This record gives sequence, structure tokens and C-alpha cells, in this order.
Amino acid sequence: MNNLGQSENKYIDFVSDEHLLKCISNLHNSYLSAKREFTKKKFYKNKVDIFKLTFDSRFNQLSEEELIKLELSRQIDKSVNNAIGTFHEEVLGGIEGFNSGRFLGYDLKANDDSLFAEIKNKHNTMNSSSAESAFQKLARFANDNKNSKCYLVQILAKKSFCKKWEAIINGKEYSHSRVYIISGDQFYTLVTGKKKALFYLYKSLPNAINDFLKSVSEEKLNENNILSEISKSAKDNNRTILDEITFENFLYYKGFDRLK
Repeated sequence: MNNLGQSENKYIDFVSDEHLLKCISNLHNSYLSAKREFTKKKFYKNKVDIFKLTFDSRFNQLSEEELIKLELSRQIDKSVNNAIGTFHEEVLGGIEGFNSGRFLGYDLKANDDSLFAEIKNKHNTMNSSSAESAFQKLARFANDNKNSKCYLVQILAKKSFCKKWEAIINGKEYSHSRVYIISGDQFYTLVTGKKKALFYLYKSLPNAINDFLKSVSEEKLNENNILSEISKSAKDNNRTILDEITFENFLYYKGFDRLK
């Protein structure tokens, strides 16, 4: 039992331990998939900014290995952002009385159709077209289900709030009496009935992730390690890691062939 007031489960008390670990496993698979698809060829595709890496390594006091790990993580991060939103959808779908439905037009709904939600991980992930589409979708759910309330959820919002979603999008005025926009903390409270539900999830994750990783093989954790590939190539060619990246990206530049 943890020290956050949950009495039955090891991690949080609004979804089962098994469900939370399954959500973590799904997210881990998304990370592995992103790493698997992110090859050295893709890393080099848009050309690595070797000057920025040089400044970063000196000004931020990073080793070459740390520097490249951060750069790889930054680029892979673009692929996993959506997966974080899916993680929240899946966690919330494990709450009694709710289910997630990524391929059914909604991210989360109450089993009695009293609530529908579109879930976004961050407040700035939608452009005007996607915002317009999201509002129209939620308005349709509200119109088709007269006793429902529909929410655009921003898991990571600029403040804690819940309000009617009223906006001018693409020059059109949008408003509906039962369409709301809500921050992640208040939405977790709404569907769990617990004021600090999102905080409890946050505090439970380190232990839950550690427990999950114990079941993952070392081979799988290190799958498609681009850094190892670059490091081996650098060692074979008697170059530093940064020089290896520079050579492989800019061999055709005058003078850079001296890195041979």
C-alpha cells in the first residue's frame, strides 16, 4: 500500500494495478516502436546541427554520450507525444463506469452516455482546424445525447479550470450549453470523484514503471540503440562521437574530409 490514501491497490485506487501496468506497457511499446522506426538514416536525414551540439556540449557541460542521448530523445519525442495522450485515455477508460473508444469517435465516454470527452495531452496541441473539428464533434455528441455533458480535456493546461467552451475559430463563433473545456486535474476529479486523482497518478508512476520494467528484458530495453551504432563506428574510425556525426553528415563540405 502506498502513502497517498489508497487502501486496496498498490498504486492508485481508481483503476486496478493490472490496468495501470497494461497502460504503461502500451506506452512503453509506443516508445519502442518510435525508437525502432528512428534509424540512424532518419537521424541524419535533416542534417544534424553540429555547431549547436558543440556549443551544447561545452556550455551545458555534457559528455558526448549524454549530448547525443538528449538529441535522440528530443527527436523521438515528436513521435511519442500523441502516445502520452493515449496513455491518459486508457487510464481513464479503466475507471468503473467509463470506457475509452479511440476508434469510435470519442476518447472517453460514460457507459450511460452522460459524458463524452476529447482528450489532448497539452493545451497547445491543436491548430484552428483541429479545434473546430473537436468542437463540432463534441457538439454532435451533446445534441445526440440530451443528458450528456461533453468535454475537451487539456491534461497539461496553463491553469486549473472548467468552463463552457466558447470560442471564435476560423472566423466562426462556437458555443454550446453542454460543451466544456477542462484542465486535466479537474477532469480526473470529475470522473473519479477524488480531488487529487491526477496527483495520485503522478506520484504512483515511478513505482509502477519500475515494477513494469522488471518484466522487460535487457535486450528489449536496448533495442535499436543508435548511440551504440554511432559509438562503434567512431571507435572503428578513431574519431570522437561528434566528429563521427560531423563526418557522416558533411563529408562533402570542403575540409571536412580531413576527419577521415
